[in-house]
Amino acid sequence: MFDMLIKNGGVIDGSGKARRAADVAIVGDRIADVGDLGAAGAAKVIDARGRVVSPGFIDPHSHSDAIYLVNPKAESKVRQGVTTELTGQCGHQAAPLYGDARTAAQRLSAQYGIDVDWQSYGEFCRRLEKTGLAINTAPLCGHGTIRAGVIGHANRAPDSCELKRMAAVVEECMEQGAFGVSTGLIYPPGSFSETPEIIEMAKAAARHGGLYATHLRSEQEHLVESVNEAMEIGRASGAPVLISHHKAAGKRNWGLVNTTTRMMDEYRKNVGRIYCDVYPYTAGSTGLGSLIPSWAHDGGMEKLLVRLRDKATRAKIKEQMETGCPGWEQLTQAGYENIYITSVQSEKNQEIVGKNVAGIAAARGDADPRDTVMELLLEENGAIGMVLFSMCEQDVATVIRYPFAAIGSDASALAPTGVVSRGKPHPRAYGTWPRVLGKYSRDEKHISLEEAVRKMTSLPAEIIGLEDRGLVAAGKMADLVIFDPDTVGDRATFENPHVFPVGIDWVIVNGVPVVEEGVQSQRLPGRVLRK
Repeated sequence: MFDMLIKNGGVIDGSGKARRAADVAIVGDRIADVGDLGAAGAAKVIDARGRVVSPGFIDPHSHSDAIYLVNPKAESKVRQGVTTELTGQCGHQAAPLYGDARTAAQRLSAQYGIDVDWQSYGEFCRRLEKTGLAINTAPLCGHGTIRAGVIGHANRAPDSCELKRMAAVVEECMEQGAFGVSTGLIYPPGSFSETPEIIEMAKAAARHGGLYATHLRSEQEHLVESVNEAMEIGRASGAPVLISHHKAAGKRNWGLVNTTTRMMDEYRKNVGRIYCDVYPYTAGSTGLGSLIPSWAHDGGMEKLLVRLRDKATRAKIKEQMETGCPGWEQLTQAGYENIYITSVQSEKNQEIVGKNVAGIAAARGDADPRDTVMELLLEENGAIGMVLFSMCEQDVATVIRYPFAAIGSDASALAPTGVVSRGKPHPRAYGTWPRVLGKYSRDEKHISLEEAVRKMTSLPAEIIGLEDRGLVAAGKMADLVIFDPDTVGDRATFENPHVFPVGIDWVIVNGVPVVEEGVQSQRLPGRVLRK
């Protein structure tokens, strides 16, 4: 007698093999059997006729982190079929919190009413477990967070004692279950670091079998050099490398992903494991402050705001915004009409959400949109988000087809209501996996359905090191998705992003249905995974 039996479905097991007719039986939190189970009995039977049964989707690039504390149901991810997320990306994680890192976390958490009552990585994981989760989370530790805690937001190299302390904190996080270390090399304070510093962090993670995940130093003019840096860090540390949200931004750089994927193939052949993740959109999203040169962030947000108020310093910043900042060299080519505001904190600026910077500048009577960017940062105390259209569709499809590119969202777990429903976030938070299944697989046929599922399941499981997830096979954890291959698709848009996809019928996490016939329950069966 099984606890649950999924009958009459077409199983795509996540390995890349062809779909096959099979039943899936669950006992407790694991898959008990897969095959023709005939008249076997079960406490709960699900008829999956005309549907695909696949492993739960694994997001290898999530920013949910402390958001789980106010949105444990993780609706925007669950409704897409996501059952596990790799969090702590781009150098930022909700723990460990020391010094300046704690101050920054308290400022950010206050926006959501979160009480920052933890310090260590282990304490944060226990806080998540106490709150409960609808899905599983596999956290990384963030180099930027650790650096801010040890030496603050200073634009300098660490001394030998500080470097040892940072590596020791990474070791501590790994011992408490972290899956690796991430960097955000366009974001202060990570942007203040040099390659040898990062190598020491990656070595500390690699000693515990951890991953090195990186938002590259540049995804534009210096993309090739930045991929080479990631490879150098992987080679010197021995850590597997995950290149975050791989892309070539700025029209002059379109097509460079053909070069970088060839570089990755050579690295895999001669050195070791390297992967990337990709989201299926031509726009990225981050904070508006990323348009400001890195040096102006020395000392943190408060010092940046002081510099923006100083006429001479502001003139220098403005000049560099015109000529190009490291990481955002092609801003002037992209155009301010392609930068849209996604979120603000103040009530007076709510009307600009969803509008582009060029239009906002014109409405304000600003002759130069660079002034508009700086004024908005001052008005919002730096807490303002943006979407930037900078990629081409052909490149997105190229990376999606790349065999070692996993599908990731680069988004937090949001919801259409509550504190996480503010603004107009990037639609990738609601549409990433259904968009790949619908647009890129079924409709445009860039990849087969089986390959799409592999990129959402066993490939990210391999990257993260989740040996018991990512496949529909006896003995694996019962994280499963049942979807309609004929109708599955995204509905979220940049204009109206808080919209759930269609075609995702059932989502099962650790043997417990979280979505049943398209309706999410209140159940929280997710777990904080540890390496």
